[in-house]
Amino acid sequence: MPTLKGSAPVLLVKDVLHSANWYKDKLGFTISGLYGHPPYFAILHRDGHYLMFQKAEANLIKPNWKVVEKTNNVYFWVDDVETLYKEFVASGATIDYELYLTPWGTKEFGINDPDEYDITFGEIVTEPHKFVP
Repeated sequence: MPTLKGSAPVLLVKDVLHSANWYKDKLGFTISGLYGHPPYFAILHRDGHYLMFQKAEANLIKPNWKVVEKTNNVYFWVDDVETLYKEFVASGATIDYELYLTPWGTKEFGINDPDEYDITFGEIVTEPHKFVP
């Protein structure tokens, strides 16, 4: 039976080069590829996880939190969220919300990128609370 081996969310962005460089400089991603002159598409990665950027008109870009409050566009599970948080603060990333413990058993924080996407980073720290009807 086939196995899924990874995923790569695609984010619509106003300026592919600016967004790619921001993720490189602020979040430690590596730019794997830029396509077009000027770039209209990019692939980035960090720790074996990928993001892709596609150029779009600004009026077409709508981060999830603008549709449903407190909803992110991408969620990354990490093994040391506190150290990652300190890394992002030191690099000047825009912290959207500070580290906190969730009711579902994670410690997490979020950043806001140049296109206002909320990207969340979380570590499982306790057994999640389960919903029982």
